[in-house]
Amino acid sequence: MKPIASSFCVTTTVLLSGKRKPVFTGIVSNHAHIHSFEKVGFEGARVRILTAYPDLELGESVSVNGVCLTVVEFDSNGMALFFIGSETLRCTNLGSLEPGGRVNLERAMLASTRLSGHWVQGHVDGLARLIETGREENTHRMEFSLPRELAKYCVEKGSITLNGVSLTCNRLKSDAESTVTVHLIPHTWENTNLAELKLGETANVEVDILAKYVERLCHPYLSR
Repeated sequence: MKPIASSFCVTTTVLLSGKRKPVFTGIVSNHAHIHSFEKVGFEGARVRILTAYPDLELGESVSVNGVCLTVVEFDSNGMALFFIGSETLRCTNLGSLEPGGRVNLERAMLASTRLSGHWVQGHVDGLARLIETGREENTHRMEFSLPRELAKYCVEKGSITLNGVSLTCNRLKSDAESTVTVHLIPHTWENTNLAELKLGETANVEVDILAKYVERLCHPYLSR
C-alpha cells in the first residue's frame, strides 16, 4: 500500500472561492465490499474498501455512502484506505460499518462528466430513518422520517441524496413527523445498498444545496 501524509478532502474537479472542492452527481458507480473497519481511539476510524477503481490516486475524493472521504492509501487491485473523523462518525451512519458489508461509492465528477443526477457535495446533513417499504408497479417504495430542519429543503419532484444516491422526492408529509417517499427503479435497487436497509435503520441525507443558498440569500428580506 502507498501511504500519504494528509487526509484532507481535495480534488482538482471544481474551483470555488479559491478552494478546490469535490463535486458528485449521486450516481453510484460501485457497490463495494468493506474489507476492514477499525476505530482509532477518540480520533475516528479507518476503513478499507475493495473498490472497482484500479486507477485511484492519493488524495482523491470518493463519496462513501454519500460522505466525501479521501484516499490515504491504495493498491493496484483497487483496495483503498480511508480515514473517518470523529465528527463524521457522529453525524453519519459510517460508524455502523462492518467488514463484509457494502457501501455505495462514487468518484468525484470531471468537467466532462454528464450530470445524470444532481449537484452533490458529499457533506451529509443528517440521518433519515426508514419507516416503511413496499412495491408500486415496477418500483420499490421507501418512506423515510426526516428531521424537520432538513425536510423544509425538500419539495415534491425535487432531489435528495440518500446514502450517496440521487433520488426524487415523490411524496412529502408533515404530520406528526416529516417524511419523504422515494421510488427506486430495479437498477438502483440492485446496484446500491438501499435495498439492504431494514426498518428503523438510517441512511445518510444530503439535501439540495441550491435550496440552502436560496434560503440564505432570501433571509435578509424575509426577516424584515
